[in-house]
Amino acid sequence: MDKVRVIEVKQSVFANNDAHADRLRRELKAQKTFLINLMSSPGAGKTTTLKRTIADLKDEMRIGVMEADIDSTVDAEAIAAAGAKAIQLHTGGMCHLDAAMTEQGLKEIGAEDFDLVVLENVGNLVCPAEFDTGAAKNVAILSVPEGHDKPLKYPLMFQVCQALLINKIDVLPYFDFDMDKVVSYAKMRNPDIKIFPVCAKTGEGFPAWENWLRQQTTAWNG
Repeated sequence: MDKVRVIEVKQSVFANNDAHADRLRRELKAQKTFLINLMSSPGAGKTTTLKRTIADLKDEMRIGVMEADIDSTVDAEAIAAAGAKAIQLHTGGMCHLDAAMTEQGLKEIGAEDFDLVVLENVGNLVCPAEFDTGAAKNVAILSVPEGHDKPLKYPLMFQVCQALLINKIDVLPYFDFDMDKVVSYAKMRNPDIKIFPVCAKTGEGFPAWENWLRQQTTAWNG
């Protein structure tokens, strides 16, 4: 019997996506649109964080949001109510967005009309980190109830992100969450990652996060 042939396709799939993402990034840079890819587990607070960020910055910059989910329009409706233009992207069961899907969303929202566009990726700490969307920066949210060990268990998410928001710090007294450890673990995965302890519910810590976002957007669009 002939020996079974094994054909490795994973590398070419990622290589094609990476090339597409690089081209998309160059186009966004040329039109002065700063795109961030926001990732987290379901329930970590992506939408609530965005709502507060939009409320604080909408008078300074033009903000658009692309909400990616398997189904529903709940998050897009919440963002629109907060004062930003939003569109909903349905992934058809896929657990992530890639560069081609992101580009399709950018065309629909009219990315050239915005200073800042946020892609709220599908809630997942695994798949979204594997695909370059063409974003200028990747940002992750980790909530206190999830535990401080997540950078150890899901290393790629923290390796590819330039910023990490540790959300729900208002409930720190009620959970066995060690802030020093999570910072250490995240820095072990990515020494350059910027870490912002925040509470999307109360706004604690948001000035530092929003100042970073403001600086990054200005630098990209300058």
